[in-house]
This record gives sequence, C-alpha cells and structure tokens, in this order.
Amino acid sequence: MTAAYPNTRMRRSRAHAWSRSMHRQNVLAPSDLVWPLFATEGKGVEEPVATLPGVSRWSVDNVAKRAREAVDLGIPCIALFPNTPPNLRSPDGKEALDPDNLMCRAVRAVRDACGNDIGILTDVALDPYTTHGQDGVLDKRGYVGNDDTVAILVDQAINQAEAGADIIAPSDMMDGRVRSIRMALEMAGHVNVQIMSYAAKYASAFYGPFRDAVGSGDFLEGDKKTYQMDPANGDEAMREIALDIAEGADSVMVKPGLPYLDIVRRAYERFDVPVFAYQVSGEYAMIEAAAAAGGGSRDALVLESLMAFKRAGCTGVLTYHAAHAARLLHG
Repeated sequence: MTAAYPNTRMRRSRAHAWSRSMHRQNVLAPSDLVWPLFATEGKGVEEPVATLPGVSRWSVDNVAKRAREAVDLGIPCIALFPNTPPNLRSPDGKEALDPDNLMCRAVRAVRDACGNDIGILTDVALDPYTTHGQDGVLDKRGYVGNDDTVAILVDQAINQAEAGADIIAPSDMMDGRVRSIRMALEMAGHVNVQIMSYAAKYASAFYGPFRDAVGSGDFLEGDKKTYQMDPANGDEAMREIALDIAEGADSVMVKPGLPYLDIVRRAYERFDVPVFAYQVSGEYAMIEAAAAAGGGSRDALVLESLMAFKRAGCTGVLTYHAAHAARLLHG
C-alpha cells in the first residue's frame, strides 16, 4: 500500500468532532495567555481607550479587580502598564524610580488582592515617564543614550521588584540592559524574579493604540528606529535573542506578533528557552475592526489568531483579548 488515494483519505480523521479533538496537534488554554492592563490615577475609574475598543485604563483598585478576574479565568499572569500623568513626566523619566508611583501602587494592590495566585509582569522602559516619549534619556543631539539609560532602567527594575513584581520585562531595546538588570536583581536578593526580555522588538506601525493608552503618543518626538529593530531584518533578531539569553533572560519575547511569526518560529527552533509573543494593540484593533465591519466572527478571529501563535511555537501570548479568549475556552 502507498500513501495515496483511496488508501489514504486525509478527511477520515476530520469526519467527527471527537476525532478532530483527538488528532489536534496544538491546544490553546487560558494558561497560555498574559493579560495586559493599563493603570491610571484615581479611584473607581474606568477610562475606555478610543483606539482600542473594549480596552480601558483602570484605577489601581480596579486593576486589582481585573487581576482577581484573571485568576478566576485561569489566566496565570497580568502585564501592567502605567498612564503617568503629564505633570509627573520629565526628560529623564525620574518618576519611574518613585517607590510610590502608579506602577508600584498597582503591583502592591494586585498582590494584596490575589496573593501569589497570579504572576505580575512589569514593563521596564522610560517612555511612560518621559516628556519626549522615548524609551530612554536623550543626549544633546536628541539621540537616546544607551548606557545612561541602562543605569536608570536598572533602578527602575529594582523599584518594581521591591514592590512585588514577579517578572521584569525590559521593553526598551537598549544594549546590555538584561545583564545589568540580572546582576542588580541578584545583588538585591531578588533571585527568583524572572526577566522576560523584549528581545526582538521591531520599530512597528502596529503600536499606535498602545501609545494612546499609556499617554505617550502625544509626547513622542521623532521615532524609535535607532533602538527598535528594522522590520526587514530576521537574522538580527536571532543575534538579539542570543545575547539576551546569554545575559540572563529567563524567557524572550517577539513583538509584534502575527506579522513576525517567522521570527517566533526561528526562535522556537533555535533556542532552548520559552518564547512569548505580544499580540500588540494594532493587531487587536484590526480584529475588532474586522468583526465590527462584518468581516468575520469576532470569537473565531480571536481564537484562530491565538492558535497561530501556539502553532508557531509560542509558550504564551500577551493579548488584550485574554479575558474574552479565556471565557470562550471555558465554553
């Protein structure tokens, strides 16, 4: 017998739901999801983000409630991002180092509400804190200085770890920051605090709604192409990932997600560490817009796009659809 029709009928295993389930190669579960949440000042506040339908900024008390919701849905981790008030922003982003800043208060509130039932991932970068919207400090030429920025990022990471963060996620793309943060965490006794490095973060057009959510879009001067990666480059991403692993990253991230699944797959096949992807704000907004225009079922679009990450090799996905997807997966 040869593997040819009719000896082989590929549709045999697809004929019944039980058989399709039995032969399914990849499985998507709530435990594969990380839910990004935006924190803002006030109490009892929910501020819808106009460019992200269904996504809001939450006051610290409501962030804690969303975290409790995540626990109930089986989502293992949330990712926190602050919408720092304009009066607290500065050229050097010094608000990032305040132990009572919005991020640290949100971390403590989640820990008080959820204990150790959920992981807390915190973003390390200066763009939510600077008056110019860049991820680091500027020199006289307007160039983002690498080493001066790294020194601040280290202090920011320690500040977040002291507040109770479980995973430090440097999203700045400065050279050498993972090594410096890892050494500082070790010296400060935070030996079990993980680093999930934004190892391959591209200078993408898909970030616009996120910048609206954290309030940095109106502040941004210029672009970020001197430190975020050129979308044309794939081999460079492998070098970036290899460096971050060597410097002490426990896991790595590719950002954005769906437009860079080739990078996810290459990283999965090449490196023996967990690979995550961030389904970024522009991707989320496109799915919502397509569903609203009648271009497809929202539920089906959400689950199919998330399954693509799993099929490519992702250990997990940061997605604004996390809570909705978890509810769908629970039936």
